[in-house]
Parts: sequence; structure tokens; C-alpha cells
Amino acid sequence: MIIILLHVTGDHYNATKLISRSSIFKARNKSEPRITSLRTSKVSMDVDLEVGKQLYLGMDFGTSGARYALIDKEGCIRAEGKKEYPLYMSEETVDWVRSWRTTLFALLEDIPISLRPYIGSVSIDGTSATTIIVDSKTGEPLCRPFLYNQSCPEALPIVKAIAPPNHTVCSGSSTLCKLVSWWSSLNTTKIAAVLLHQADWLLWLLHGKLGVSDYNNALKVGYDPEVESYPPWLLSQPYSRVLPLVQAPGTTIGSMKESIRTKFGFPKDCVVCTGTTDSIAAFLAARANQPGKAVTSLGSTLAIKLLSTRRVEDARFGVYSHRLDDKWLVGGASNTGGAVLRNFFTDDQLEKLSEQINSAEASPLDYYPLQDIGERFPVADPKMEPRLLPRPESDVEYLHGILESIARIEAKGYNLLKELGATPVEEVFTAGGGSKNKKWISIRERVLGLPVRRALQTEAAYGAALLAMKGAAQ
Repeated sequence: MIIILLHVTGDHYNATKLISRSSIFKARNKSEPRITSLRTSKVSMDVDLEVGKQLYLGMDFGTSGARYALIDKEGCIRAEGKKEYPLYMSEETVDWVRSWRTTLFALLEDIPISLRPYIGSVSIDGTSATTIIVDSKTGEPLCRPFLYNQSCPEALPIVKAIAPPNHTVCSGSSTLCKLVSWWSSLNTTKIAAVLLHQADWLLWLLHGKLGVSDYNNALKVGYDPEVESYPPWLLSQPYSRVLPLVQAPGTTIGSMKESIRTKFGFPKDCVVCTGTTDSIAAFLAARANQPGKAVTSLGSTLAIKLLSTRRVEDARFGVYSHRLDDKWLVGGASNTGGAVLRNFFTDDQLEKLSEQINSAEASPLDYYPLQDIGERFPVADPKMEPRLLPRPESDVEYLHGILESIARIEAKGYNLLKELGATPVEEVFTAGGGSKNKKWISIRERVLGLPVRRALQTEAAYGAALLAMKGAAQ
């Protein structure tokens, strides 16, 4: 497992410290690119398929790695696999674009050869508000990507001056703030550019049509999914020409590029479909399809999504609503989560220490576990500092305190959604790595006062595969 401590400097992230439990990077000189090994783990069910059977491929690009899931029409997984991102280093900066591109094609290479001819469609999810601004002719990035949790506070006053009060974009980490920051920092008025989200850019590598997004990813740049258009206050801005075309998630964009199709052995009629964000893909995977059902995604960060009959948005608290057919996914994403745990415990320690926790007892420790400065939800405060002290002598007590504190943040999030008018939560499904920790689930049930259970499908890649299936049916 690799942890990167990132510090915001101007308009991009610098990786100032790289820690690996498996290796230590050594370079002959600082200008020489450095790379970790591309680790892989693959589980596949390579079985014979009936003639005419079609499969659907979903890929999830999360904060620390990527996965794929290949499913059939009944929703059965036929193959799945994962890879950690190879971290190309140059001058202490991570080249994320190269890393994501390498991982995408490495995942395609991992799909069993015998199953590739049956793949009818592909979709990808990515981290929300991870933004790439590219040349509209070549697709090459014009700057380093703005990562999902990067804040651009210098752009916030400009955005607040044009957007409605408490709009989703009125947050320093919104996609629109990142666009304004880029637009203001360079002489960009003559540059032919287009804004893409992480999932959009990865999908473009497969279909070759620049400038296509989905209304889940486009929400934080100001797109209004209720009326299915960008609002007038946004279209009147000079940088609006950089905005992508927006379609519903799971909409067919076009055929897979012939060069990729022939290289990997995909069929001629394989199509590429619009994607979504990672947390929404995890929600889709859980199949929580009734109002009042919610999904908490416990990965490197914590994201909650509640199915509601009412749209709720309030940027003061980092709350926003994504459209899901005729209902709304109300929620937010906190910077707390599993990445904080990785700073203190190995996987083996987490497992062994968790077994010793008395989950029926509340921890007296009051923390706010963050990886770095800044929080998005349920409090939008770019200056919030992590609170992880005092640390008791007992590692069991310390882990208990962190797990309980993350559960309290989750509870505060759901209570806030109810106060703002969303359908009250009745049951919580859990996705992500944290869903495997039974003691943590027990702690959360006590803190939330609700039934909490692991979703039958917990991987966002599965949700992306469901979108691919939706696109193939169009």
C-alpha cells in the first residue's frame, strides 16, 4: 500500500513525501523519472459462454487504484481484477495522467482473452471533481490534473459572485473553481481547450470523441441535471466555451476505437458509454433502489449517498444532489476515511486490532481524522486541521477512537441531510474497503441508530458495468 501526502501549491499538487511499505524509491538523479511496479490482483471466472451471450465491462478509477468488473445480463460477475496506480515520479511530482493511462490499458490486458470477444459495452467511473483541461484538438493535458480534494480558494469569490447562493459550485474544491483558477492563472483566452473529468478523459482514450461528459460528473461544474442544461449564469462566462457536452450516465457515445478494439480483441460492435463518479457507481452496485435507502462508501475517503424523492443542495455544508432517473441521490463526500488509517496501521494490524475492540462501548476519544488540512462535508472548511491527538498508549483504543470518530462524521452527515429536507435514512448499505470490517459496522450501527449491512456488491466497478449494460440496451 502506498500513501502520498499531498500539499497544494498554486494550481497543482506536489507529492512531497512518498511512503511505501514494500519498497523505497531510489533514483540516480532527481530529474530521472521514477516508477513503482504495477501491482495486480486478478480473480476471474473464465468459463464457456453461450453463443450470442453479451458481457458488460465497468472500470472504477478510485483514489488509490483501479478495478474492473465484467458482468453478464443477469448481473453475475464473469471476471474482475484490480491494479494499484504506478506512481511515475519526476522532480517529486506525480504524473497522474501517465499513471491513469497506463492503468487503463493494464486493466484491459488483464481481462481473460477468451471473454473479450463477448464484451458489448464499456463504462468508467472516476473520482468526483477530478478535473483535466486538455487541448480540444489533440486531447493532450494543458496543465496538471486538479485532484478531487484540491481546493482553489482564490477562485471561490469569483464563483460566488456569479452562482446562486449556496450552489454546489460554491466550494473551493468544486470543478468550476478549478476551471476558474486555471482560466485566471494563464493567458488562456486564445487556447482551444475542453474541460474533462477523470472518467471522461479515460473514456475518450477508448472512443476518441473529445468533449463528452455525464451529468453526474458535470454537476460540480454547474450543470443542472433537472433541466438538462448549463444555467444562463454559467453560459454567459467567457470560459463556458471550455465546458463539455453532457449526457445521461450510461449513454452510448460511440464505438470503441478500432486500434484498441483490434489490439485487445474486442468485438466490432463494442460501444463506449458515458460514466459517472465513483461514489455513484458504488451506489448503483449496491442496488439500493428505494427512497430512504443509503450507501456509505468507505474507501480512502468517506462518501454518503441517500436516495431521496426531493433534491437538496447547500454548498455551506458540501451537500449536493445527483440525478438518478426520476429520483435524487443526495449526499456529500468527506475527506475522512481509510487513507487516514493507513498512516498508522497496516492491513494486518487493522484486522488484529479490530478484533479486540468492544464495539458495544462508545470510545471517549474525540477526533476528526483527516489526511491533510481541509474538509468538504458535512462541514465545508478548507482550513480545517486534522485532529488525531491525544494518542493513547493502547493501539486498540486508538483505532477504536478513529473508527468511532469517522462513524460520528457519517452520522452527522445523514442527520444534516434530513434537516435540509431529504428523505430520512432508514437503512445503510456499505461499500468500499471499510465494509469488510465487522467491528466497524457494529460501531456504526450503534452511532447511527440504524441497520447497517454490507452491500451484496460493494465495488464501484460493478456499478460502472451496470451503466455499460444500460448503454448497450439503447
